[in-house]
Amino acid sequence: MTWFDRLLSLQFTWRDLIDVVIVSFIIYGILALIRGTRAMQITIGLILLGSSFFVARAFDLQALESISKQILFYLPFAVIVLFQHEIRRGLARMGANPLLAWFRHRHDELDATAIVSACEVLASKRIGALIVVEGLQTLRLYEEGAKPLDAALTSELLVSIFTPGGPLHDGAVIVRANRIVVAGAFLPLTTSADPHLAHGTRHRAAIGVTEESDATVVVISEENGSIAVAREGRLVEHLDSTTLTQSLRGRFGGVR
Repeated sequence: MTWFDRLLSLQFTWRDLIDVVIVSFIIYGILALIRGTRAMQITIGLILLGSSFFVARAFDLQALESISKQILFYLPFAVIVLFQHEIRRGLARMGANPLLAWFRHRHDELDATAIVSACEVLASKRIGALIVVEGLQTLRLYEEGAKPLDAALTSELLVSIFTPGGPLHDGAVIVRANRIVVAGAFLPLTTSADPHLAHGTRHRAAIGVTEESDATVVVISEENGSIAVAREGRLVEHLDSTTLTQSLRGRFGGVR
């Protein structure tokens, strides 16, 4: 029986269809997670490295096959080490899946007007700012070492916090449920090979925390007063008040 005959003899059931859909969804999710990052280049390299075993076996290259066999044995460990950052992001996003979100407490719609008004003032004066709005995943880890406030979210308070000369000017504010919970928080810097690395520490921190969580970060450059929004490890720059409002509304609901 030829390979084509064996293929025609296969029986495709509804279980097989479900199996294919699940595997396709997993592969798509992995590719979407690493798309446009350094991990994609590493993945291609690992695939080429792992395929050397099958090439060696097909052409009876015994030395290469022996070496490739050893490589395949250690390949899973290499994947865990090389992709530990992406694995953390993937598991975190699974926990934030909309199908699971009803298990978690939902915050009120964000009062984005306060953030937009503060950004207009800060950008006009070229005052740097970093405003982190918490999503479904908690940011309590980054509250350690910051100054607790637990104050109502207002534009006046945001402008006061980031005005140079104040004790809370450096670092970020974290917003949760329309309250500024802490100020002066320090965030992890991104380590991905991204053209945004040409920016300063604020932009790198904005990208970094969104790589680790589902937070949305508004960052203002003190060099040119431009407004940017970071989400899911990506930065969208040169926003005006309208586009900033639309971005926050699309993520957190209606604007009061």
